[in-house]
Amino acid sequence: MAGKRLNTKKKIDRRLGMNLWGRANSPFNTRKYKPGQHGPTARQGNASDYGKQLKAKQTLKGYYGNIGEKKFRSYYLEAANMRGDTVQNLIGLLESRLDAIVYRAKLAPTMFASRQIVNHGHIQVNGKRVKIPSYAVRPGDIITITEKAKQMPLVNMAMENPERTFCDYVQVDSLAFSATYVRKPSVEEVPYPVPMRPDLVIEFYSR
Repeated sequence: MAGKRLNTKKKIDRRLGMNLWGRANSPFNTRKYKPGQHGPTARQGNASDYGKQLKAKQTLKGYYGNIGEKKFRSYYLEAANMRGDTVQNLIGLLESRLDAIVYRAKLAPTMFASRQIVNHGHIQVNGKRVKIPSYAVRPGDIITITEKAKQMPLVNMAMENPERTFCDYVQVDSLAFSATYVRKPSVEEVPYPVPMRPDLVIEFYSR
């Protein structure tokens, strides 16, 4: 399973032509071209408006663990029906996912690992076990991990990783392996390692 997730991340990086998660071992660091026979010599060209919108959508979907199209579109529809700016609403919904907050709290090294930890029942929200990665966490909710998960090497490695910093909108108690979701962030606050264009994602779905 771990190998499958790793291969998925590598494929996403090379397909999008970027180091999407800022990983030191991303294949894009050494092969800055798309996969396939003609990858190294393929013409880049100037993408159409649709092409730019599509890539923006694929980039944002991929970053959050390659969310399925049906679910991702539902986030757009929900964001569009909320009061306020649709772009900010969309990012707020994505960052409110349980797997995203587990990742932000450095309880997992990657979005993919975060999803797996949640799926396996290692995460609790306000003391109750939640096994749904897309679970919508509300401001004030407290996220903790099981005693078993505290002993997992990947959890400890993630917590000790100096390359990742904590976010103001997720308050973390590293000693207790717990986190409190403070509030929904603005787009500017989210520590994306690559430029994100959620505005183009909105344009894609509102065509």
